[in-house]
This record gives sequence, structure tokens and C-alpha cells, in this order.
Amino acid sequence: MLTLASAKIPTPLLAALGGWLLAWHGSFQHEAIHGHPTPWRRVNDALAFAPLSLWLPYPLYRRSHLAHHATHDLTDPEHDPESRYLAASASRGSRLLAAAGSTLAGRLLLGPPIEIATFLALEVRALTSPGAAEARRIWATHLALVAALLAWLHLACDLSLGRYLLCFVYPGAALSLIRSFAEHRAHRDKDRRVAVVENAPLLGLLFLNNNLHAAHHDSPGTPWYRLPGRYARERSRLLSANGGLVYDGYAEVFRRYLLAPHDHHDHRKALETSR
Repeated sequence: MLTLASAKIPTPLLAALGGWLLAWHGSFQHEAIHGHPTPWRRVNDALAFAPLSLWLPYPLYRRSHLAHHATHDLTDPEHDPESRYLAASASRGSRLLAAAGSTLAGRLLLGPPIEIATFLALEVRALTSPGAAEARRIWATHLALVAALLAWLHLACDLSLGRYLLCFVYPGAALSLIRSFAEHRAHRDKDRRVAVVENAPLLGLLFLNNNLHAAHHDSPGTPWYRLPGRYARERSRLLSANGGLVYDGYAEVFRRYLLAPHDHHDHRKALETSR
């Protein structure tokens, strides 16, 4: 409905609404990966499959996120596919990009194009490597669905690709990056690498309570609407385990890290300075 009405909506308002819906869809995809809202994986996957972000095929997101939960070495870029840190062998270019996105302001402004371009570059390399048949099948399906979505936007909504990127994809990715910015932190004690952001009614709804990240990692199968109750019951144990890595709302995250780095982007150095 929003795309159908897009021609009548001022660009700033459309960006606010479109960004919210794209980020919300990403949160829903995350729920589907963890077995919700139905007991049947095929139904959940079908509900979450639409490529609204254009750039991220749902099967690849699913594979990466489940590997993130399966690793026993969170934040380590050698083992955690969703790590925001760099390995010691990272190139100078990768380090410059990581430094550009090390503050929250940098993450919001530069994070979407950096993340999307980095992901696509790695995928192009994977698609040209031996044994890439499955990846090619995933991308063929994804691109066919993207073509259908773009046809809908053009023919039914008179919404250009540029305006969709500006008002839906970019702000949606930026909002999602607020969540991921502070949910993990490198630490020598591996139990202290998952954070919690409390008192976040608005963004908590947007992220489907994934801001209670320590509770989510402790019980990945708990649906979003039961996570606050579980966190309330287990709060003392969870915060004891994660060393008290908790923020009082996203206002604290903005206040502390808008212009200051969240951590050193080199994983080894971040571990050395962890307290």
C-alpha cells in the first residue's frame, strides 16, 4: 500500500515510513529464521522470502545467521560470519572502511553502502568459484523475484528504482544497523560478548525485541513476543553472565557512540583492550 501511495507522499515522510517497513521486514525475516510465526519452516520461509531489500537473498541471510548462532567464538571474524570486526590479515582498504563505520554516525551514513557493496563483492567472488551451483541457484531465484518487484514498482506504483533505494532500502538498512551496532562487543571472556539494550519501546518494536540480545542468544527459539518476559525473569543471570553489558535505551548508545568508536575494529586489538 505504501508503494502504491508513494507518489502522493513527500520524500522525507516516505523515507521514514519506507525505512521503518524495510527494517521491520528484516526483523520478521530474523524471526522466520528462528522458527516463527508458524511451526512449519516452509511456510515461514515463504512468508519471509520477498526480496524487499533487493540486495540480500533470504537463504543466504538464513545460512549466515544460523552459523552466527552456532559458533562458540562470537565476534571473531574467522568464525562468526556476522562479525563487525576484522582479522589481522584484513586489507588496508577493509580497515579504512571499518574505521569509517566505527562510530554510530559513520554507521548510519556510510554503513548501508559499505555493507551492501562488501557483501555483493564477496558474493561475486563466490559465484565465480568452483562448486558454486547452489549459490547460482539462490541468486537466480532472488534476481527473478527482484525483477518482479521492480516491475511492480514501475508499472503499478510509478515508483522509480532511485526513489525506492533512497526512501526504502537505504533508511531501512540504516535503521537495522542501529540494532547491530552495539549488540556484540569483543571481549577476552567469550560469555561477555552479547549486549542488552533495555527501555527501548519504539526501536524494540521495530527490532521485535532483538535489542534484548543476550536473552535471544540464550534462547534463540523464543518468539519475539515472549522475549521480554523471559528477559525479566532471567535478567540477573543474563547480566551476570555478560558482565553487565547493558545500555539504558538507544539514547545511551547514541550519546556514547554517535561520534566515538564503539570499539577497535581490529578483533585482536579489541580483545587486548577489553575489560
